[in-house]
Amino acid sequence: MKNITKIQLGQNGPLVSKLGLGCMRMSSIWGGSTPDESESIATIHEALDHGINFLNTGDFYGAGHNEILIGKAIKGRRDDAFISVKFGAVFHNGQWLGMDLHPMSIKNFVNYSLTRLGIETIDLYQPSRMDGSVPLEDIIGTVADLINEGKVRHLGVSEISADQLRQANAIYPVSALEIGYSLADRQIENELLPAAKELGIGVIAFANTAEGLLTGDLKAPLAENDYRNHFSRFQGDNLISNLEKVHVLKELAKAKNLTPTQLAIAWVKEQGDYIMPLVSMSRRSRLPENIAAMNVTFTEDEMSILNTNFAIGAIKGSTYLQR
Repeated sequence: MKNITKIQLGQNGPLVSKLGLGCMRMSSIWGGSTPDESESIATIHEALDHGINFLNTGDFYGAGHNEILIGKAIKGRRDDAFISVKFGAVFHNGQWLGMDLHPMSIKNFVNYSLTRLGIETIDLYQPSRMDGSVPLEDIIGTVADLINEGKVRHLGVSEISADQLRQANAIYPVSALEIGYSLADRQIENELLPAAKELGIGVIAFANTAEGLLTGDLKAPLAENDYRNHFSRFQGDNLISNLEKVHVLKELAKAKNLTPTQLAIAWVKEQGDYIMPLVSMSRRSRLPENIAAMNVTFTEDEMSILNTNFAIGAIKGSTYLQR
């Protein structure tokens, strides 16, 4: 049953599902336990069965575990899947060390990714972030070389500025921009989203629930061991104020017989035909709710309520998305 609509990534680019499957949570990222592998693979299979073909991973997710997992899941189903891989972040023992975007490293990274995934070509390959340590033209030029070699099909970029996006696209056509975007994080609407739209670049929007803030499940204060305590958005009076904003989302969701998460995802997908909500899942039980969110519509009044309540700057405090 394939009932997910498609969007085009880039000008004359590939058609992919309007809803993307983020696979990060299927691996241990920050040193925690690894989710049940059989359930993760079953989730990928069921997503593919529903026409969700965009699978997003990073070569640093679980030190390669995520790519190996996806490789197992798509064995015999390569044509059903569009594989997006981020590279460049370096971790050790669950700790982030920094970025390595040197051309020689990229050429090394891609070979390991192809081997772990068990495929001949990566559909979308993208530096996970630009840190200024390597000239942008060297990074983009290296991926362009990989495309010419047949190891990569399309160029993507992630977490960059509007100026960087224009520079990258001038070097080689960018098919997709991956960036955090939600009702609570709308800063990219000022410059980055307009630039992507102008250039005809698809937007892969992750963190649709703003690290759980928009799920309606959070209560203040958070548990002492919650990683979100590191960000001022989730601290003290900021969190209390932000949860008051979320109450409006919860009330609207209740009136529409939906969950706050569904509304948060639906709002993102309504922001443009070129925008894909990328939703992380590791259990099949999450699929029906998230797929149903793609059919949610809003009246003008409902959209006005959300846009007013969650205007840029309405959510207090910073998060990892604001660097």
